[in-house]
Amino acid sequence: MRTAIFIAAALGLAGLAYFLVPRHNAAPATAVSQRPPSPAAVKIEPAEVFRRAFWQLPGAGDKILHAERREWADADGVKKWQWFLVVEPSPELVKYLREDNAFGLLPARTHPEIADAPSWFAIRSEEVDVLQAPQGNLRLFFSKTKRLLHATSNGTGFRPGAPEPAKPAPAPQPTSGRIPRTPPPKE
Repeated sequence: MRTAIFIAAALGLAGLAYFLVPRHNAAPATAVSQRPPSPAAVKIEPAEVFRRAFWQLPGAGDKILHAERREWADADGVKKWQWFLVVEPSPELVKYLREDNAFGLLPARTHPEIADAPSWFAIRSEEVDVLQAPQGNLRLFFSKTKRLLHATSNGTGFRPGAPEPAKPAPAPQPTSGRIPRTPPPKE
């Protein structure tokens, strides 16, 4: 009799749990209304965006057509960043990026999707050669028909460092029997 009561109670709890446990295929009610937060800062100073993108100032032959850098920050600093550039590159910049391969980029096998790009950052996959970082988000789109480079990257800010370890107190120096443990008196 006890076994029958135990089985009935277990089945009752299992049935109740079915209605209490949320289903994974149901979309949360707030998912539709949530939008990604706006960046804390948007910078459009072309030379500064170029410098932070390519780690050098634009050359005399580089013509920056569009530039934008977005940063999301809080009191601890930048948490996320994203930038976009459209440049008529000089031969020196093309050499730096393609031949010297300053960033260790590889040809992309597929055309990568670019989230939240500005309207002026329109790319047609059949019209560009794409180079991208193997372990990063840097992507360069070289036009096949004209002297034009689209470039973008994104990432996270610096993570806080580990706290400094506490320095242990110096160990007391052993003394032999003849050396006093205290300094001599001052006169």
